[in-house]
Formats: sequence, structure tokens, C-alpha cells
Amino acid sequence: MTVPITPARDVAGRLARVLTEVFSPAVLVAALLIVVGWHAGEDAGVSRWWGLPGALFAAAIPLAYVLRGVRRGHYANHHIPDREHRRTPLLVGLASGVAGTALLVLLGAPRDVLALLAAGIAGLLVFTTVTQWWKMSIHAGVAGGTAVVLTAVYGPWALTTLPLVAFTCWARLRLSAHTRAQVTAGAIVGALIAGTVFPAMR
Repeated sequence: MTVPITPARDVAGRLARVLTEVFSPAVLVAALLIVVGWHAGEDAGVSRWWGLPGALFAAAIPLAYVLRGVRRGHYANHHIPDREHRRTPLLVGLASGVAGTALLVLLGAPRDVLALLAAGIAGLLVFTTVTQWWKMSIHAGVAGGTAVVLTAVYGPWALTTLPLVAFTCWARLRLSAHTRAQVTAGAIVGALIAGTVFPAMR
């Protein structure tokens, strides 16, 4: 028997789709790099725009690769719902992140930007490995890491970003993209990586 879609359920579904896009990994990574780069520019003689080249390598280039794959029919959509299809895009993201980090080191980017890129690389290594067997939520992982990095950079008031993690996890569950275990594990792993690698590399 078909379950009718009530107006409330329809609104919840639309909201989940919006949150999935607004808090997608590429958007959060790009925004976080720009915000952290802007904060690093508070030091004398440091440009506030170092986050832009970081966002290019960590978010824009990997996303462009995925979108090309979608256009060619390799992936169902830019969120790559099929676990078996995620390995190559993650490896492309990893390669782009490493190349971008190496270039920014040579150009003298501020430590906070480099530390954030290093945390991203560590996260990609972990998620790429886990993805071979289990579809741990990258959305949740990036959201969890974002909240931790913002708190490390801006202090306790940035804990107000924690609802971002909850909204992201809810959206992925509402769209049946992940199980509760997958979003919970993703958020915890992302937060742990950000909470260890980022402070250590700053």
C-alpha cells in the first residue's frame, strides 16, 4: 500500500534537501577555509584571502570532477549515493588537497590554513579507507569537523555552530541517505580528526 505524502512530510523532505545542499561537504570546506583564512589575516602582514586558493584545491576542483562524472552518467548525483562509486572521487579530492597544500606551503600560507588543509587530508584518508566497506557519512564528518575548527579558532562562542551538525545529520537521515550509525560515526570521526590534527598543526 502506498503511504500518502502529507504536507508536513513534504515540507520536511524539502527542508532536508535544502540542508543537504547548504551544508554539503564542498560548501562547508570552502566556507571554512575562507573564514579561517580571514581570521589568519588579523596578524600583521598576512593576507585575509589565503583561504581562497585552499578552497580551490580542497573543494572546487574535487566538486568539478564529481559534476563531470554526473554529466557523463558515472554518478547518480553530486552526493554520490552509491558507496561503490565513492572511492575514485575521494582519491581525486585527496590528490587535489595534497597538491594544494604543497603549493600553499611553498607560497608561505599562514599556519591555520595549512593546518586546516592537513586536517582535511587526514579526514579524506580515513573516510576513503572506511568507504571500502561502509558508507560513513561525509556530510556529517565535515559538519562535525567544521564545528570543532571554528571553536578552536574563535573560542567557546563558536559552539553555537553545533546545531549545524544536528541539522546535517537529520537531513541525511530524512532523505534515507544514511543510517543513524553512519551519521553518528561520521560526525564523531570528523570531530576527532579536526580536534587532533588541526590544533597539532597550527
